[in-house]
Amino acid sequence: MTELKPFLNQKMQLTAWPARNRKKLHALYYLAQKLEAGRQYTEAELGYLLDQWHTFHDPATLRREMYTHRLVGRSRDGRSYWLEDHPPLEEWLAKYL
Repeated sequence: MTELKPFLNQKMQLTAWPARNRKKLHALYYLAQKLEAGRQYTEAELGYLLDQWHTFHDPATLRREMYTHRLVGRSRDGRSYWLEDHPPLEEWLAKYL
């Protein structure tokens, strides 16, 4: 969480999309923690949830990045999303740094 402190407001919402890759990855992992394991989300539901946790209003980018980094899975038609099983933060970061 220390990595994200400059990007979080008092409500613990991301206020900006970090420029540095490591901080972006921390932000994605942080957002993934807001999803319920075992729950299926529609694209609209996931967008709404992401909007609750950031202030720069770009849930589509966040959703794509979470999918690209295998934090969420997606149905072939793109209608449903779910939280993927993923390793602890440091192990997950090692894959992408």
